[in-house]
Amino acid sequence: MLRIYDTRTRQVEEIASGRVLRMYTCGPTVYRHAHVGNLRSYLLSDLIRRVLERRRTRVLVCRNVTDVGHLVDDAEVGEDKVLMQARAEGRSVWELARFYEDAFNQDAAALNLRPPEHTPRASETIELMVELIAKLIEQGHAYATPDGSVFFDVRTFPTYGEISGNRLDALKPGPVDPRKRFHADWALWKPAQGELSWDTPWGRGFPGWHVECSAMALRFLGERIDVHTGGIDLRFPHHEDERAQSDAAVGHEVVRHWVHGEHLLFDGRKMAKSTGNVVLLSDVTEAGLDPLAVRLAFLEHRYRHQVNLNWDTLHAADRTVRRWRGRVAQWSESPSAPMAAEYVRRAEAAFDDDLDTPAALRVLRELERDDSIAPGAKFESFLHLDHLLALDLSTEIGRPRVLPAGAAELLEQRARARESLDWPASDRLRDDLAALGVRVSDTPDGQSWSM
Repeated sequence: MLRIYDTRTRQVEEIASGRVLRMYTCGPTVYRHAHVGNLRSYLLSDLIRRVLERRRTRVLVCRNVTDVGHLVDDAEVGEDKVLMQARAEGRSVWELARFYEDAFNQDAAALNLRPPEHTPRASETIELMVELIAKLIEQGHAYATPDGSVFFDVRTFPTYGEISGNRLDALKPGPVDPRKRFHADWALWKPAQGELSWDTPWGRGFPGWHVECSAMALRFLGERIDVHTGGIDLRFPHHEDERAQSDAAVGHEVVRHWVHGEHLLFDGRKMAKSTGNVVLLSDVTEAGLDPLAVRLAFLEHRYRHQVNLNWDTLHAADRTVRRWRGRVAQWSESPSAPMAAEYVRRAEAAFDDDLDTPAALRVLRELERDDSIAPGAKFESFLHLDHLLALDLSTEIGRPRVLPAGAAELLEQRARARESLDWPASDRLRDDLAALGVRVSDTPDGQSWSM
């Protein structure tokens, strides 16, 4: 059974899944390309889904699309990110949003992220948000102001802060907003911003970022949600505010488990335009690397541990993906054999143990090197575990094997070295071939190679 770290309870808990599990994951704000750091958080929900589906649990996922309501710097005041970028690119907001939404979906598919059952857009679910806000006002959890804003009254929700640990009496007030009853209240609805606005009982305007997820999660998954995922940066205020809105509206704890993935650094720094280290998935493919090398590089680290990637680690991951595909293709030519049960059990147990993917990968590397396991058993084991890894390890089966440039000459040189009993030269050439991703084995019939 899958056990995972719950941010709210601050302990590893068992995900009690029956026949169906409902999971909500905060989706992209579609005003620019998602970089690989953004994409890492979506691998988290994909792994949870794959592990649970292996247990024959049906997983229903809702991942929203924020195309309105997310202001610059996540502030209460300012300009909508989509609106601002549309102006900069000379497009309409809808052209811009659909372009980057499509780009995100292409990146997600390239990383083998399973598509969710529901992908509601904020701009197309305004009615749901208006209904939720009206309900919160009626219950005394929200209040309207003369300028057409609506704020959530946070002091009506006593357990605020359980996810992040931020207590209301310890939150420092920012700039004074005379419209608010309390400095930590947040906007559910805001006065109009150009073409991104709708008519409501409180005036023409647009939704706050946090209320979008509450409205969509309740509508598409219901009032009992098993798992809610997102990046660690969403823990406060986004998820804290979302929890308050949803729980206040329905009168009970809506989400059973809150799960967050840690940040990704590149060359030791957080990705940002100002530092010039933003890496897109398209940058990876343009460098000649397989996009699933990025997925493997993510799997080398536990989801709630900070990751520091660089181009060397991505190249190493790419070599591993290609080598494993070559090995699987080679093993496929051997007689079939039952899976290596103990190796498979250990790898699956690692996934169940708070998604310990690094431990699972160590098991696979150990299995790859174990000469006592029949090739046919390795073949079955790797393909079985690829349902969790999703590295497309079967893609080379049946394809002609093609050596990298220069490898054929090195193999010929090594064969001659072995014929002349020049073992130092043979070992050196084996290392040179390994650097090209070619693994050489010696058999009674001569040397053989795999990738």
